[in-house]
Amino acid sequence: MNQIDHSRRKWLVSGAAMMGMAMLPKTVVASLGTDRPRILQLKNMHTGEFIKAEFFDGTDYVKEELLRLNHLFRDHRINRSMEIDPGLFDYIYRLQGLLGSNKPIQLMSGYRSLTTNNNLRERSSGVAKNSYHTKGQAMDFNIPGVELRHIRSAALKMRAGGVGYYPRSNFVHIDTGPVRSW
Repeated sequence: MNQIDHSRRKWLVSGAAMMGMAMLPKTVVASLGTDRPRILQLKNMHTGEFIKAEFFDGTDYVKEELLRLNHLFRDHRINRSMEIDPGLFDYIYRLQGLLGSNKPIQLMSGYRSLTTNNNLRERSSGVAKNSYHTKGQAMDFNIPGVELRHIRSAALKMRAGGVGYYPRSNFVHIDTGPVRSW
């Protein structure tokens, strides 16, 4: 009887793992087993800076490239950067793959200091008090040639964090916080 219970547990655990993988979006499952470099091309729309960064070399994150991305994502108003969640770079990389685009991402906003965030809140009701931008976990962006609604739709399918849609301002917000949308 004990032998039967052990085999049954193994089958139940295996089945649960397979069901869990089946529920993940195909692009996420594919990227989990991929040991290839991840490269991003981004342009900061406020500073005009452009970088192409291989932030993951196929086995690990590349520290120097993450530092370059952190600098690009800095709060340009006070010229201060912070460590950006590498998961955000993974998120945008996978999103770009899902959209089938290799065009440079146009970054509207990355990291924001608390001071900058509070100043923006005074001028706009659309800025959250506890914004993920202040934690280095969010970005506002668009991709030339890709409709915003398609970016939003693909991000929602990924279920990888927050997704905000701002067609009047021409950007989509993504973050590595809880899954939610607005």
